[in-house]
Amino acid sequence: MSTDTRPSRLERMKVEVVSGGTQSAAAPEKADRETMIIGLLAWVGLFTFLAFNSPWSLVFVVGLIISIMLHELGHFWTARRSGMKATQFFLGFGPRVWSVHRGGVEYGLRAIPLGGFVKIIGMTNVDEVAAEDEPFTYRQGTYARRMWVITAGSAMHMIIALAMVVGLYATFGRVEEVGKVTLFSVGADTPAQLAGLREDDEVRTVDGEPVVSADGLRELLAGSAPGTTLTFGIERDGQPLVITATLIQNPNRTEETGFLGVTPNSRDYVPQGIVDSLTEGPRDLLTGVGQAIVGVAKVINPVNVLGHLTGSNDDVSSRPGTIVGATRISDDIGRFDGWAGMLYLVAVVNISVGVFNMFPLLPLDGGHAAIATYERIRSRRGKRYYADVNKLMPVAAICIALLAFMFLTGLYLDTVKLKG
Repeated sequence: MSTDTRPSRLERMKVEVVSGGTQSAAAPEKADRETMIIGLLAWVGLFTFLAFNSPWSLVFVVGLIISIMLHELGHFWTARRSGMKATQFFLGFGPRVWSVHRGGVEYGLRAIPLGGFVKIIGMTNVDEVAAEDEPFTYRQGTYARRMWVITAGSAMHMIIALAMVVGLYATFGRVEEVGKVTLFSVGADTPAQLAGLREDDEVRTVDGEPVVSADGLRELLAGSAPGTTLTFGIERDGQPLVITATLIQNPNRTEETGFLGVTPNSRDYVPQGIVDSLTEGPRDLLTGVGQAIVGVAKVINPVNVLGHLTGSNDDVSSRPGTIVGATRISDDIGRFDGWAGMLYLVAVVNISVGVFNMFPLLPLDGGHAAIATYERIRSRRGKRYYADVNKLMPVAAICIALLAFMFLTGLYLDTVKLKG
């Protein structure tokens, strides 16, 4: 007869993945020396690698860590204000590296430097809670308080993004069309390079017609047949020049399309006043939220994700990504656009994470918000209805499998294919 009382994998998923954190009623043991050393080396190694490999990537990762801590602080603060009991506040996942107990809360660091969590007792009906603590559980809170607590993390992401966007506009300016087309890059061995075009050349005219936007130049080139010779009126170092170039077939298209081999740009930072920053910032944030909702819906579609794996889908907007790809992009953006680009990138990531986190999928915050809403609808005549998370576990398992599939696909694309 077996005497093993350890919880099964399913039980651990219920209480640790769906509910978040650990469920031990007693104060957890301190990290053992070996775990502490390995965990600290993981964190120090991460920062050291980034500092030597790419200082801009280090800036980006530090920005993400601060965002994660503020996300969890949102949950923690609103839970405490709502009378709920929070017992853990950790940065990272996995084995604990270091922790300290203050006021009934364990604060600390875990070995795997990915994310973080706050443990609020009694998130679902499967959480075991001492009888005297039941009034302080999440599940006993009113609908308004539960929604306040569970949406606080994503709300913090939006606050972070708004602060960064407004600060960016007030300090560096807002990226807008400036009516001037410059060449950001000129491809090697392309018609543009062979004709003598260079980076930073300002394109004034094409065949005598004025050019005022990068999109306009791209459309003109795409609408010209291969073999067409075009005359470019440019300005280089303040001097006007005339250069002719003959287009070839675009190697990235199957249909007949002209190709020059340049990357034009007609957008730049336009200084904004404080009033304009406070007006345009929130407006652009709302636009970004709408774009993020559409983007996340496309990314979590398994058909789109599978298409990227097989190579049948080349839509960048539906491609799943990971911290690996974002870090590589941050290096490029930092070197090209400096602090302004980093502020914008971290703001965009906060918007995307905030929106993604509120999709109604367990174990995301949006899944808990959906459960709270369902319970509110099912409650009648003052009698509270409690959803049975046990019945939702198959759905949660599917959601977790979908999230894992997206993560692994994104990791493969970011590290092996390097596509996009």
